[in-house]
Amino acid sequence: MKTLSRHRSARMFVPSSILATLILLPAVPVFADEPNAAGLAALGFVMIVGFLVFAALYVYAALTLQAIAKRTNTENGWLAWIPIANLILMLNIAKRPIWWIILCFIPLVNLAILIIVWMDIAVACKKPGWWGVLTIVPVANLVIIGMLAWTD
Repeated sequence: MKTLSRHRSARMFVPSSILATLILLPAVPVFADEPNAAGLAALGFVMIVGFLVFAALYVYAALTLQAIAKRTNTENGWLAWIPIANLILMLNIAKRPIWWIILCFIPLVNLAILIIVWMDIAVACKKPGWWGVLTIVPVANLVIIGMLAWTD
């Protein structure tokens, strides 16, 4: 009976130790006395890749919002490229009052407001309103805003 429990604990120890090693491995340079070049290079690489991914997603979102504005005949589609002004553009497309922008800066309220706005944008693009709810799903939101912008 002891050998069975010893084998089980050994089998459980190996995956958990591998998992702990993978989790703590990036933190090793943080605990070192002096930062080494390899750790700083890895951190720089991760930051550059993260910035490039963020920039690509921002350009994609701005292009889709600008295309939606053009499709719905909303003026000032170029506002899609300006960080806070794109909220104003979204409210104009959804035909909601501009003062709702204040609600977009209140935590948890902003989720409900943006769902409502995206539902109205979907309706303005002649798509079902429930597509706006899908904009809170992480990967589906990229597909949905693309479909709102470029499909008939």
